[in-house]
Amino acid sequence: MKIKTKSKKVNKSWLNDHVNDTYVKLAKKEGYRARAAYKLKEIDEQLKLIRPGDWVVDLGSAPGAWSQYVRRRLSPEGAAIGQLNGTIIALDILPMEAVEGVQFIQGDFREPEVLEVLANRLEGRLVDVVVSDMAPNLSGIESADAARIAHLVELAIEFSQLHLKRDGALVTKVFHGSGYSQLVKLFKENFVRVKPIKPKASRDKSSETFLVGMGLKSPLKQEGD
Repeated sequence: MKIKTKSKKVNKSWLNDHVNDTYVKLAKKEGYRARAAYKLKEIDEQLKLIRPGDWVVDLGSAPGAWSQYVRRRLSPEGAAIGQLNGTIIALDILPMEAVEGVQFIQGDFREPEVLEVLANRLEGRLVDVVVSDMAPNLSGIESADAARIAHLVELAIEFSQLHLKRDGALVTKVFHGSGYSQLVKLFKENFVRVKPIKPKASRDKSSETFLVGMGLKSPLKQEGD
């Protein structure tokens, strides 16, 4: 009974924090599906990653807040609907409610068949920005969780090596803890400039942060190949 009571207290505390969260309120007001939109917004505004006309791939896109932000960023009027100057392809293992102008693929990013579908959508074109809010289901076992996180980041880098322009950028979610320094090292091996950012919209209690890689050192494919 004590465990259940404690669990209820924790859930009630989280719910209270969530309901009163500034970014949750802002997301509701501005029509975003999740407060996560403001994490990407802060990263983009700081580093000027996404520009009109860009091709952007959103990995781990559900429920769609990052795709919503990119869609508005590529709109001449900054609108959620209407004209779009650019292309957005989103992918997630979970279903995602349609975002106007966003091409969605449902599937597991770890499966070669799904990556092939994504590559076919690109029609040989290299993209300007890859954003990844992917995160595995955490088990609480630090070594196992670190390995799962690292695997997703490695896949995002591999995808970028094949489909990102030489001067493009990759944004991925990572977690501080076991394996973090190795992921920073991996980014530095693959990108000219690496910037770790913990956005203000990321909760203080969360160990999540984001690594941004800009400019591929040794892309496997370039335009014209």
